[in-house]
Amino acid sequence: MLQDLRIFFLLMLMNHAEMESQQNFSQDLPPQLQKTVEEAIAGKYLNALLDILHFQSTSMWTTDTFNKIMAYFHAQNIVITYSNLQVSVKNYLESLLYRPKVLLSEFQQMNPQHFQTAMKYLFESKQDHLELGNILLDLARIRERVFQSPGGNRTLFLITLERCFLLLNSVKCVDILSQVLRTSSMTYLQLHTIASLPKDLQEDAFRNLSTVFKDLYDRISASAQKALYDWMTRVLQKSYHANDSEDSTSWVSAENLWILGRYMVHLPLEEIRKINPSEMRLFISYDNATKQLDTVYDITPELAQAFLERINASGFDMRNTSTLHRLGLLVCFYDELDQMDTSVARALLHQMIKCNQLIGFQADVQKLKSHLLDVALQNQTLNDTLGSLSDAVVGLTTSQLESLSPEAVHLAIPTLNQVSGWAKSQIMILSSKYLMYEKALSFHNTSHMGALATGISTAAFHSMPPKELSQVVRGALAQHAADLSPAQQHGILRKMMVSTELSSVLADIQGALFKEVSLFDLWKEEGFNASLVKEKELRQSQALFLYELLSKKTSPSDLLSISQLMKGVTCRQIESMSTVEFLNVFNAFENNLHLLSPYQINCLAWKFWTISNTSMPPYLFSVLPAEYLESITGSLCLPFVISMGKIDLDHLVLNVHKKNVILQKVQECLNGSVVDEYDIDLLGNLICHLPLTLICDGISADTLATALHQFRLCYQLSSEQKMEIQRRLTELHGSPKNWTAETTQDSGPFVALLPKAELNLLVEKFPDIILQIASKRDGPVPPTEELLMAQFESICNSSLLDRASDLTPDCAEVVAPSTDKIIKLSEANLFWPLQGLECLDPGTFAKTVELLGSVSGFSPSQLTVLKEKAKQVWGPLPIWKSHHIVSLGHIATALNETEIRALDLSSIDTVAVLSQQSGWSPAQAKSILQGFLEDSGQTTDTLKSFDLAGLGANLCTLNSTEAASINVIEFSVVVARIGSLPCSIHILKEFKKKAESVFGSVAGWDSAILQEIGTIAAALNEEELKTLDKELMPYFQPAAIKSIPNDIFKELSPEQIASLGPENAAMVTESQQQHLNELQLQSLHLALDGARSNIQDAPLSESTTRASYTFALSCAPFSCALSLWSCAVFILLPELVAPPRFY
Repeated sequence: MLQDLRIFFLLMLMNHAEMESQQNFSQDLPPQLQKTVEEAIAGKYLNALLDILHFQSTSMWTTDTFNKIMAYFHAQNIVITYSNLQVSVKNYLESLLYRPKVLLSEFQQMNPQHFQTAMKYLFESKQDHLELGNILLDLARIRERVFQSPGGNRTLFLITLERCFLLLNSVKCVDILSQVLRTSSMTYLQLHTIASLPKDLQEDAFRNLSTVFKDLYDRISASAQKALYDWMTRVLQKSYHANDSEDSTSWVSAENLWILGRYMVHLPLEEIRKINPSEMRLFISYDNATKQLDTVYDITPELAQAFLERINASGFDMRNTSTLHRLGLLVCFYDELDQMDTSVARALLHQMIKCNQLIGFQADVQKLKSHLLDVALQNQTLNDTLGSLSDAVVGLTTSQLESLSPEAVHLAIPTLNQVSGWAKSQIMILSSKYLMYEKALSFHNTSHMGALATGISTAAFHSMPPKELSQVVRGALAQHAADLSPAQQHGILRKMMVSTELSSVLADIQGALFKEVSLFDLWKEEGFNASLVKEKELRQSQALFLYELLSKKTSPSDLLSISQLMKGVTCRQIESMSTVEFLNVFNAFENNLHLLSPYQINCLAWKFWTISNTSMPPYLFSVLPAEYLESITGSLCLPFVISMGKIDLDHLVLNVHKKNVILQKVQECLNGSVVDEYDIDLLGNLICHLPLTLICDGISADTLATALHQFRLCYQLSSEQKMEIQRRLTELHGSPKNWTAETTQDSGPFVALLPKAELNLLVEKFPDIILQIASKRDGPVPPTEELLMAQFESICNSSLLDRASDLTPDCAEVVAPSTDKIIKLSEANLFWPLQGLECLDPGTFAKTVELLGSVSGFSPSQLTVLKEKAKQVWGPLPIWKSHHIVSLGHIATALNETEIRALDLSSIDTVAVLSQQSGWSPAQAKSILQGFLEDSGQTTDTLKSFDLAGLGANLCTLNSTEAASINVIEFSVVVARIGSLPCSIHILKEFKKKAESVFGSVAGWDSAILQEIGTIAAALNEEELKTLDKELMPYFQPAAIKSIPNDIFKELSPEQIASLGPENAAMVTESQQQHLNELQLQSLHLALDGARSNIQDAPLSESTTRASYTFALSCAPFSCALSLWSCAVFILLPELVAPPRFY
């Protein structure tokens, strides 16, 4: 091994050509280089490299230098071979890149000069390459690899804290810490590391480091925020006492408030109340005070009130507009409301537009805005003041918005188009009012509407002149196309397609809207070029067609520079790539794995296996058959774990058994335990899949805090994992009755796992924090019923009971929901008793109907009560307008068939919104369909493409005759939409006949067509399915596979089943499997496991051709023109290629 380490050093010093002749220059070797060579001989090769870097910074490196070094080695009788060189480099890189604790140890043992040189070239030097004669060292790549290796950043952070401030200038060390922290996950900032921050920094360094921590505030845990606040205050207080400021009652000066910045929210109330008024006045007078106060997103009402009181005491006029502008987010808690005039109210409302950035307390903000709105409207009409009300207009009810004149909306549009948070019903009213004034829809007036443009009706879009519509698509709708309903999107597309040259239309359509262009329309365009597809989102069917078409005249590397086209690369096209082509485009594939299907990734793995199984990126082993994982042993283990930690395992592997085999291999590589935080770094995303035993016993107590932080980033955890995490949570923090506010915040969604009694304790201690946790529906642990109930009880018991304003005998003693409580409760509104909802004040209902309609947990009885309340507020069903129906949300599903038929459903926009609600019964859906046909005066044969798109799943209620009468051309435009519907097999058969009218007989269908028609493909009959080419099987949509009737599915051949691909194989239902024979079941297992019979015939031990190409660059092993370091990294350790990214 010592000999290998010596040999490694030569990689830094020489090239192959210089080894041919040796001369005895050893006596002339400079002493500094003699020391370098001796260190290399002694195995201190990293020190040797640092010596070389230091030498070249002060001395000239010449060809003679090489000769002298060679002579010195020759005198030591050191034999050099290239194979030994490879082994030594590989071992060295593994020790540093895969074992960052080794790198930490190296740094800890360095002498001051070596440490300073290392830090200089890692952090300070902008030099990307270092020339040593005719040898080029790729310093930028070295830095990149250290920073990218899991744990590499952690090592650099720890060593900076441990040694940098002792050996280097503190300002430099702060800059180094800043670089490390800004590229890290912030888990390094634990309580024990914060405790080791220097306490005696020079003033500039302290200010700089404080600025770094302020910039990173949102990425730091609550406990770390508090610990950093404590560190900052200790330094500030020490300075205060050193200056002996006897005339001040508090250490919190104006300057210290500026230094604290966002951390001022951790000041105790009593400390805020002691701030000297003159210091507070000075702080508020700073030019950047507003910028500081604009960022205190997590301030509480109590702290905000305390600051406002001190500002008031400092002599500022709290009703002066200039003062209000300086208050930042403190205005969200303004409380001097007595005898306020309208101008102050408007000024406050203008400032409060920023309050939606607050973390929590939105109900309080809405309440304040509502009060200020009432003040602003005193003695004035809403029409006169609309443009001066800022985003408080979002709080206006639909009846208030309906009362507005078209002229008022027109005049206020510069304000209205800047407002966010509109409900769909509000957008519909305002856009209608605006266009009533404008008379005709044009590009000019649409460009002023902002998000309100999404309220333009489908009919209005469809009536626009094509040229104007194209401008609108490129302009006003460019950012809002995804917010349009399917009906609106297809209303726009249909008008453009029939009125304008197709190539021009396709060029105009950008982003998400392009996904709605039909395959049938793409067929018509003959002049496609790759540039036409840039900046567009594609469905897989579009990508399959376009890649095949464009590949005839464009190289794969050029095509795959357009990432969306990757969705359309078939397995056959991957297999047909030459080695050079494949390796040239592999980086593009790897950086966009999230766009590829599991089948495509499986194809990439097999292609790589045939090229070079020894240099294949380790994560690709996970998509090969499970037996291939057996080759992951020894030195391959850590690269495999690191590689798997960078990807989304759920995306790559759908087979539960296969996933378990992978996780077992990971456990073996970690020796069955997670010893320290470095192991957490190694695991990466894999932590979300850790088996119960490893969570229970394998994670050490010292690592638990970091592990829990990583668990919070998981999208999904099993119930068993959640329960074990809850146990480890209480093991780490103790009983919840002793938790601090920071502990509760850091526990986040896992709070929902606690028993009801412990939840109640936390709700009582920290109601606002629990409210914030309960309001988040995403994450690894959605709010549980117990958490929502605790939230409900807390809010309903926290203030005086709200008696119903409807003083009928039935409601006299009933506690009814108030606007404030409904906003705070969100999903927890589901616990209101029926009588409380029955006694809901009509005004409260009008203000909160959209929020109530978004509650997913209401029972049918509760929905019925709310439906009846809507009738009470809005009157009989026939007079309901479109915006009334839209605002109901999920409440609309309580309408029975008769009530649905009584609604005015003449607008496809209304129907489109209803179609997006889930939970309709077949009878209700049929009523929606019939109601639309009757009210719009149409029959199924007159339905346009945008009608079909808007009707959505209601089309599944068509009978055979109705389905058969749909216009083929209109069907062809929205076949992809219809193919996404969960219709019964009998209606799918009718749609299949339509598909044949569009695309021809099934015998001629290709992969793009199968993808386009979606579930319609499930209606293929026995003969059609049996004769289908096996290579087309992966291109069925997964939903189509599970929809194929059992008696048809069993007719697939074993070869067809084996070719399904992992994703489609995973969709085969248990019922379908029960009808398969043994051979078919074996084929299904092969497909699930990622087997490929045409490639897999070679035994695992058989070596395949090693590629001479690399992922990031192409370098010959002995080339002097390229970086030897880079060549070593990429030839010897190809698994170290930059990991794929998932977004």
